Amino acid sequence: MCDLKYKGYRGTVKYFEEEKLYYGKVIGIKDLISYEGETLDELLEDFHEGVDQYISDLQKRN
Repeated sequence: MCDLKYKGYRGTVKYFEEEKLYYGKVIGIKDLISYEGETLDELLEDFHEGVDQYISDLQKRN
C-alpha cells in the first residue's frame, strides 16, 4: 500500500482487481473522506476534490 499527499493530508491507495477500481481514504482525521477511480489519475483527482471540499467545509464551520 502506498499513500497520497495533498495540502498536508495523507490518503491510502488500494486496488481491487475484480472491480478494476482504485480506492482510498484520508487518514489522520475524524471525518470520513473516501475517493475512487478506475485509473490512478482519476483516483488522484477525486482525492484532491475530497480534500478541497473538506477544507472548504472546515472553513464554513469556523
